[in-house]
Amino acid sequence: MAGAAEIDPILTGAAVFLGAATIAVPVFKRIGLGSVLGYLFAGILIGPSTLGLVSDPETAAHFGEFGVVLLLFVIGLELRPTRLWRLRMEIFGLGLAQVALTAALLATTLFLVSPLSWSPSIAIGSALALSSTAFAVQILRDRGELTTSYGDRAFSILLFQDLAIVPLLALVAFLSPLSSGGEPAPWWLQLLQAVGAVTAVVLFGRYGLKPLFRAIALSHTEEIFAAAALLVVVLASVLMQLAGLSMALGAFLAGVLLAESEYRHQLEADIEPFRSLFLGLFFMSVGMTVKWSVVADWWLVILFGALVLYVGKGVFLLVLTRLAQSSWPDAIRISALLGQGGEFGFVILSLGSAGGLWAVEFGSVITSVIVLTMILTPAAVLGADRLLRRLQPPETIEEGETAESTHPVIIAGFGRFGQIVARIMALRGYEVVLIDNDPERIRIAETFGNKVFYGDLRRSDLLKLAGASEARAIFLCGDDKDAVAKALQKLRARLPNTPIFCRASDRFEQSRLEKLGATAAVREMYESAITLAESALGELGDGAVAEETVEEFRKRDIHLLHLQEEHGAYGGFEKMREQFSLEEDKKKAAV
Repeated sequence: MAGAAEIDPILTGAAVFLGAATIAVPVFKRIGLGSVLGYLFAGILIGPSTLGLVSDPETAAHFGEFGVVLLLFVIGLELRPTRLWRLRMEIFGLGLAQVALTAALLATTLFLVSPLSWSPSIAIGSALALSSTAFAVQILRDRGELTTSYGDRAFSILLFQDLAIVPLLALVAFLSPLSSGGEPAPWWLQLLQAVGAVTAVVLFGRYGLKPLFRAIALSHTEEIFAAAALLVVVLASVLMQLAGLSMALGAFLAGVLLAESEYRHQLEADIEPFRSLFLGLFFMSVGMTVKWSVVADWWLVILFGALVLYVGKGVFLLVLTRLAQSSWPDAIRISALLGQGGEFGFVILSLGSAGGLWAVEFGSVITSVIVLTMILTPAAVLGADRLLRRLQPPETIEEGETAESTHPVIIAGFGRFGQIVARIMALRGYEVVLIDNDPERIRIAETFGNKVFYGDLRRSDLLKLAGASEARAIFLCGDDKDAVAKALQKLRARLPNTPIFCRASDRFEQSRLEKLGATAAVREMYESAITLAESALGELGDGAVAEETVEEFRKRDIHLLHLQEEHGAYGGFEKMREQFSLEEDKKKAAV
């Protein structure tokens, strides 16, 4: 008997990760603890220190970091350059103050209460001053609060922390007594490399990305469009890494440069599944780094350190944001959201250990402290919500309205039919979001000043990203009747109360769309033909009876439609002819 076939370790690893996530995440969401804690628990469970189903968490961590990169790309897509410019004072004012003052405070505290000298104290203080972009932004996205007033400030702080990674890494390398790579490059050369990388990304993003995606869109191959989006993220990240900058920063820049592009919603819809999976893998890899042997030996220090770090950073953030004119509810939310240590703290700690600033075991203790603060984050955010509900009635809590929380009218299909609808809605003052899947039509529309987003109206996820869930009304005006019907079915299932108006190609399509839940469906040439006929009746001397004649025609047309649905197209005509010929005979007999 032949021996059993060897199982591919990649498949077994994938099965372990997916199985753990599939079990843990729904359970944690069901009990109200959120998906992030679910991923963390799954990672702890399968990690080398628990069940040992995964023996190499470092490999998973490398893949998981790509989730953070994709997350920053998606955030960039949502953050238009105008909004980024509006947040510049928050980023370089509040963000700079948080990083510099928190690092100084933590470094001083460590120097005074521990046996560490100034050099390791400064390095560890810098690592612990950073918060977790992945945790904080994921929580904001899950709660729909990324663009609220407190979400703006929290994100500004996180963005500056990402920008500060390069100088912090250079600082730790300078403080380290050991050197494994020779003399570092002079600061001016590092600065030149960083500026050159950012400039290259900006120039390519401004002049190269739109022609690239337009060419791919013309080929009508959706999978290549998604592949190109991933390629852009990877290339921007690699370029930044070569220059010594954060990979996530490169992806974020690429996203910002595409935020005003007509391909924004399609890109976000294509990237979203990859982002979710890789980010989940990142959270699981964080859970797998927990070393129970270290925790067992130092559990009291780790627990006390995590609580002191979270509370201390939280109180400092509360004071800092209040000084920056944040309201009390916003300040409380920010302090609860950003009290943890961050994923880039692991990088600084690893560099410090390699440079001989502290023993490896001590670095593992600090790493465990950071992991525990991450685990505390969802609970801290829920605690802040409960505190605010106790302090103030729900109706008086400041929810931080978004600067961009409008309720648009969405028009999918910007052909001649959709253009007329769009012009009327815009004339009335509604904000109109336009979507079409023809790149050439989009290009022509741009020459007339219209902003049209690229996308397939059958993609309900794309319509959701365009704002369908907040829309006042949705118009499905595409040429493809099957696409219109599919989009209507998906939208009506998700948005039962939103008015949805459809273009129909003929009477049968109109009836079908109405049965599928359209608020109204209009045949594309029906009303124009009636208007033309009514004008002709006026010119022919029958203007007095034109309105009555048109009304009679409308009644007979609806009646014919019902007969055709029951007896078929030709059978319905025959039944209609019989009925009206009988009516004519009765009229003659009566005369």
